[in-house]
Order: sequence, then structure tokens, then C-alpha cells
Amino acid sequence: MELKMINEQGQDASSITASDSLFGREFNEALVHQVVTAYMANARSGNRAQKDREMVKHSTKKPWRQKGTGRARSGMTSSPIWRGGGRAFPNSPDENFSQKVNRKMYRAGLASIFSKLVSEGRLSVVDSLIIDAPKTKLLAAKLKGMGFSDRVMIVTDNLDDNLWMSSRNLPNVLIVEPRHIDPVSMVRYGRVLMTSAAVKMVEEMLA
Repeated sequence: MELKMINEQGQDASSITASDSLFGREFNEALVHQVVTAYMANARSGNRAQKDREMVKHSTKKPWRQKGTGRARSGMTSSPIWRGGGRAFPNSPDENFSQKVNRKMYRAGLASIFSKLVSEGRLSVVDSLIIDAPKTKLLAAKLKGMGFSDRVMIVTDNLDDNLWMSSRNLPNVLIVEPRHIDPVSMVRYGRVLMTSAAVKMVEEMLA
């Protein structure tokens, strides 16, 4: 298939030949949901911890006598039914949230997201993206001239210091190399801008 390329003014310049299996396949919503959910789950550190009734600091004295008060019997205030008591089934810091996703499924999920971006016109290709100096206003002006006003993810084959430092103060801009693309960022950002060389690198990576 053919992907349209734009110039620095945001106008259609030419086209580039791309893989149909990567940019022209049918969108699989269930697969994309599974891949995105697994990616976010695998990023969890699992460091939350709660105390059980043995770990909380409470007196072991019986609050009141067993009978004769008219209240429910109680043994100690560390019981899970008491305010400030221990949890019945506490979360442990070694809890594992990871989900397994096969490599073939992961690549198919990324290809499905790329195809969705192309079909909705949210994927743009540029010949190259070069910034002369590490200045935020230069990159902001270049993106504005191309017609990017919303959140944009830039995939470039050569992430030099000027381009990287120019994007750090732009909260709606994310610049990555093809090896660092992830499904969450591709879904989260409204538009994706790729260099022509990055397209070829992604095709080799997801072939």
C-alpha cells in the first residue's frame, strides 16, 4: 500500500510504499485491548502492602467482657471488623501482576493499531525531521506548521540531542525511536508522525 508523505507545510508531497500486513490489516479490537492491558499490567511494580491483624499495633486485651453488656462479643481490637484493625486478606509486596502475551500476538496488536491510525488519517509520514538547535520553540513552530496542534507521537530513525532536548518541555509531544514504541503510547496520542526511514525500520522489526 501507499502512505502519503507531507512536507514541512503539512501538504501532501509524495508517497512511500509500505507493507499491507502492517498498515493495511483489519482492526482487531479484542487483541489490541489484550495487548494494551497486558503492557500496563507488566509495568506495575507490585510494591503495595497492607497489614493483617498480627501486624497492626493493638492491645490484646479483651475490650469488654463476654456476656452481660448487650453488645456483640469481641476478642481484640485488631479484628478486621474494627476500625483500624488488620485486613482479612492483605495485599503483599511480592504480588505479581504480570500477564503473558506471545510475541506474535504483540506484533499483531501493534500492526492493528498502525492500520487503525492509517485508516483514520491519524498517521503522517515525513521525509526527515531535523532541528538546527536545541530550542523548544523551533520544534513547536515546525509541528504547528505541519498542522499538529494536538497530542502527537513522533517516531524518528535518528533521535539526536537537538530533537530530544527540544521536545522535553512540550507536554503533548513524545519522541521515540522505532525500538521504543509501545501500544499504550500509540493509543494515547491522537496523531503519530513517522519519518520514512522509521517506517522501514518498523517494518523490519514487526515482519
